[in-house]
Amino acid sequence: MRSGAVADREAITAAFDALEAALDSVAGLEFDALTTREWLALLARCERVRRRVPVPEHQLINHLARQANPEELGGKLCHAIADQTRTSRAEASRRIREAADLGPRRGLTGEPLAPVLAGTAKAQRAGSLGAGHIAVIRRFYHQLPGWVDQPTRDHAEADLADKATQYRPEQLAGFADKIANCLNPDGNFRDEDRARRRGLTLGNQHADGMSELRGWLTPEARATLEAVWAKLSAPGVCNPTEDTACVDGPPSQEAIDADTRSRSQRHHDGLNAALRAVLASGELGQHNGLPASIIVTTTLAELEAASGTGLTGGGSLLPMSDVIRLARHARHYLAVFDKGKTLALYHSRRLASPGQRIVLYAKDRGCTAPGCDVPGYYSEVHHVTPYAHCRATDVNDLTFGCGPHHRLIKPGGWTTRKSANGDTEWLAPPHLDRGQPRVNAFHHPEKLLRHGDDDEDDESDLEV
Repeated sequence: MRSGAVADREAITAAFDALEAALDSVAGLEFDALTTREWLALLARCERVRRRVPVPEHQLINHLARQANPEELGGKLCHAIADQTRTSRAEASRRIREAADLGPRRGLTGEPLAPVLAGTAKAQRAGSLGAGHIAVIRRFYHQLPGWVDQPTRDHAEADLADKATQYRPEQLAGFADKIANCLNPDGNFRDEDRARRRGLTLGNQHADGMSELRGWLTPEARATLEAVWAKLSAPGVCNPTEDTACVDGPPSQEAIDADTRSRSQRHHDGLNAALRAVLASGELGQHNGLPASIIVTTTLAELEAASGTGLTGGGSLLPMSDVIRLARHARHYLAVFDKGKTLALYHSRRLASPGQRIVLYAKDRGCTAPGCDVPGYYSEVHHVTPYAHCRATDVNDLTFGCGPHHRLIKPGGWTTRKSANGDTEWLAPPHLDRGQPRVNAFHHPEKLLRHGDDDEDDESDLEV
């Protein structure tokens, strides 16, 4: 334990109470009588306090990561932190990774260890560097090739932490690049280094339905994509503006001359055609009891009017024009609901039938655990009433739950039940109980605008 550290529960609570009281006092101050120099000086002090606040957070997060079990947390650590602090899961994950680098550690036998980024942690504790500086140093440290020895890594990290006290983050990034070039002038990287950086991220849909794709490809993935693009992204090939797009064989000169797409647009269309071909081949097998396929839910009224949007099993919105185009090559499934309950779809087997899974895509759309945003493609079917008790699989007694939340449902843990309107209610264990059942409205934003489900008309949903 660090010298002078406080371990007494009452002392810890009193220290946090004093901190909040001090912030209340400062927040109530008026600064009109001060000068420009004094305003700037106080802003610098505010920044120093802001930089030091994450220091106790690192210890708390590392304690949770090392000692708390999933049942106590109510799920994954990042989910628990996000729920408790009301931050995004991406922000919670960032804090966990930062705490692993900057917080104190314990060895296998319990002995205290210095933080991974010891120099940076020391400067943060002093309030000498902020989030921007830390991001630069962490990126530099973790992108170093694996063959760089530990003493050299530690020395370079400490040097950057010292420079961070004198320069802005964008200036520090320049120093980090120079040090990286000095340590690895030939750009030599191992397969493990490249594998560590690989990844693709699909961004959220914008208002126009478009999504940003960003990430890093391994050399093998790049070579594969180049081969696909060479065939499917050539001028005149896979042009969606043509009634019959050329896919197999060379395009005609007329098709090439009529192709006004940019190179990046041809790359998009070629990749889309390749992915459609993989789905159509049927060689992907089954996913959660259904053949791997695009599942879209829409109302019959919107389909007949050729307006509105459809919702995919992955949580994406599709314009009705795309839904109708996909429906030309799809199998249709009609599901009729009566005030949230599905009419007559049940059987005596424990596992849900393909038809029941399809209905859940329309009914639940995704995991029904409170606040969970996992869509239907990545969710499992859960019996609200345990099958051992009811010995039947009624679609109105089924719901979607993602893997981590599904595993939390057990005696003494989370439980579920159905409300009168067919929603799935999740009841927390005593140590997480907030006094009322929790219902997930994330996948049904339209329900937030309704004022009484009893007056709603029955809905007909068409699955494509």
